[in-house]
Amino acid sequence: MVNKIKTMHKLSDISIVIPSYNNLEYLKCIYQSVREISKDIELILYDDNSNDGTKEWLLGLEKEENDIIEILDKKVGHPVLYDVGFNLTQRKIIGILHADMIVHKKFFENILKHINHNTVVCGTCAEPPIHPPGGEKYILDAGFYPNEFNQSTFEKFYETLPQGEIKDGIFAPWFLLKEDYMKMIGKHDTSFFYCEDVDLFNRMVIADFNIIQSRDALVYHFTQRGHKFEKGIIGKVQHDYQDRVNKDGRNYIRKWGYTYKFNSDHRPLPSSKYDIGFIVKNCNHQLLEVLEPWCSTIYVDCDYKQYIKKEQSNTSFNLHDRIKSYNNEKQNEILVLFDAVQLNQNNFQLIQQLPDIIKDNGEIGSFELDIFKVDIIQINEYQNNLIKL
Repeated sequence: MVNKIKTMHKLSDISIVIPSYNNLEYLKCIYQSVREISKDIELILYDDNSNDGTKEWLLGLEKEENDIIEILDKKVGHPVLYDVGFNLTQRKIIGILHADMIVHKKFFENILKHINHNTVVCGTCAEPPIHPPGGEKYILDAGFYPNEFNQSTFEKFYETLPQGEIKDGIFAPWFLLKEDYMKMIGKHDTSFFYCEDVDLFNRMVIADFNIIQSRDALVYHFTQRGHKFEKGIIGKVQHDYQDRVNKDGRNYIRKWGYTYKFNSDHRPLPSSKYDIGFIVKNCNHQLLEVLEPWCSTIYVDCDYKQYIKKEQSNTSFNLHDRIKSYNNEKQNEILVLFDAVQLNQNNFQLIQQLPDIIKDNGEIGSFELDIFKVDIIQINEYQNNLIKL
């Protein structure tokens, strides 16, 4: 890919969308940390129908000229609000910050120096030690809650960072030119209520964006979001949040054909998307639940109506199109026949690896793989159809 000539950008080119749901004390911190750096940046703040006083605080805020505040009377979720905000702004550069972050005073300076056409620039999180370390972040104990935040610890840690270092992983917060986002991506996939970022990152890599993680564009990420953790219990995930994440994970597999994969720096590792049909003997309701997300169509010899009735509300995919009787005409480009009685944990891993196995095989024809008979009729890849919504 050949990038256009890079132009110099300034703080007044930036618009940041910050949705918040029951994160008032954190929202106050992120707002203050950005406004201490610049009053020229546009901040689009959304209250996603919180009940913790966020609405009242926003309405009483002494707004800066470049503040846009929206109060919702019905919870719609962050993916929707990001895109509403992006459509609203006239600024050249769009980006997102989570409500539970604090930005370092040099954060925007270090982001802007990498902004270019067809390029996504993300910052680097320093997070308290409630999550395991990862190549995309730093672990730093500068406090679990806003009233515990140790600014001195944060500043001293920043001084230890190698200035100008970059990696090619992607993680929130991220920024890019609005025209590139609208042209290449379009919007978030609202099938993913909480896990929209991993879908978006996958699409950005498939779209061949240049991915830059600025290791000195530092934010402190408390990771204590009001919609995620039980109040007062560090690391205790709310049941409804975990349930929604599980649903989102199943929808991610339905869309892409594999679970989210990334390298040690958190760069997505997309696989090819194929039109795969499973033909399953001796299926049952429990196995149907396990197998259905991993293919385009599943042909079964059991009663599947109750499964559709139970599962349809959890997905925007039409399950009547995805689940067929065993004797229906098989119309998929790749067919995988097997007996569910023989399915076990080991050969189920082959199902999870099917896109890469098919890619490596690369030939029309049939072959056997453990308990599976694979018939490749056509080899067409569809991942590029999923980039823009």
